[in-house]
Amino acid sequence: MSDPDATHDLLIVGGGMVGALCAAACADKGLRIAVIEPRAPMLDWAEGTRDLRVCALSRASQRILQRLGVWERILALGASPYREMRVWNGKGGGVHFDSRALGEPDLGHIVENRVIQRALWEHLSAHTEVELITPARITEFTHETGLTRLGLDDGRRLQGRLLVGSDGRDSQVRALAGIETYGWDYDQRAIVATVRPEHGHQETAWQRFLPSGPLALLPLRDGACSLVWSATEQHAETLLGLTPAAFSEALTEASEGRLGRLVLEGERAAFPLRLQHAKRYVQPGLALIGDAAHAIHPLAGQGVNLGFLDAAELAAALDLARARGRAINGCWTLRHYERARRGDNLAMLAAMDGFKRLFGNTNPLLARLRGLGLSATDHLPALKRAFIARALGLGDDLPPLARP
Repeated sequence: MSDPDATHDLLIVGGGMVGALCAAACADKGLRIAVIEPRAPMLDWAEGTRDLRVCALSRASQRILQRLGVWERILALGASPYREMRVWNGKGGGVHFDSRALGEPDLGHIVENRVIQRALWEHLSAHTEVELITPARITEFTHETGLTRLGLDDGRRLQGRLLVGSDGRDSQVRALAGIETYGWDYDQRAIVATVRPEHGHQETAWQRFLPSGPLALLPLRDGACSLVWSATEQHAETLLGLTPAAFSEALTEASEGRLGRLVLEGERAAFPLRLQHAKRYVQPGLALIGDAAHAIHPLAGQGVNLGFLDAAELAAALDLARARGRAINGCWTLRHYERARRGDNLAMLAAMDGFKRLFGNTNPLLARLRGLGLSATDHLPALKRAFIARALGLGDDLPPLARP
């Protein structure tokens, strides 16, 4: 048996936003936690630089971060509230969402990924029961007699009671565990960049549905916008090959000039889009959370919010198990977590896939009906409020960390 000093209660593989939040949610509870992350997170950066990857954090995610004591740090590092959302179809028709319709101060916050990870890692570094192991990758794991044993690429070996896979869409933990997934490629790439709008972003998230994919402009705190432009592989390749000036012109035209001329600032990047869902979230001694369990189209910005709810629900399941004298790595505990999250995640994956297919269809009649549907929604206050409440994460079935 390994050195007892190497024994942990939780072994969290993947210290990105979701994995780090899971560790934070389980800290201060008498659990010994190890977070294994292959890339050391960025804990400092030059002024004026940006992370091209951003999140649209919901109210539920905000509440989780507040209760963990990291929200104020995120605000200090940089977060931009958006108070309105304007969504329109490529063939006319649109809907306007306003936070005031729910008596809310905003619809959410746009935050750089590096800001969230930094705030969480700073928080974790103050906890003596949390060991941050980076850079390190797992090479193997075995589970027997209630213990999971990990081998790391630096030769170290760890053992713990529960292994949490939070290592992304191409999860090594999931692969080593033999958990299968189902899903499909969208034959699209999401182009991400920072752009400067001529008329400012007006604290509004803008999204236009085009036949080749949705185009989103998300407000940043310095007046710029984060661009997420989903396009077919061929169109994405063409857009990435344009000069900055030509790309800016193409983007301005695609957005119908709603914010005036849009000017590219800095680099562009792109990543492939896929729907993916694990056939199981759990097995003895193992739980998957975040993108390791489910990957979703980014058109509604729900990916990280779903992952945060996974982490919060897993932490709640561990609390309940300990209160009832159950093993934290036992079937009762892990099934409790899976039942709490799998159905909601599946519903969101199906909804986003449906939107993608509906708005990506080039049939002229369907395009006309889409425009009419958006316009009709804009004139139905009750339906609009239901959409906003869902996007904010204001339901009654949230884990304790996300409730008011």
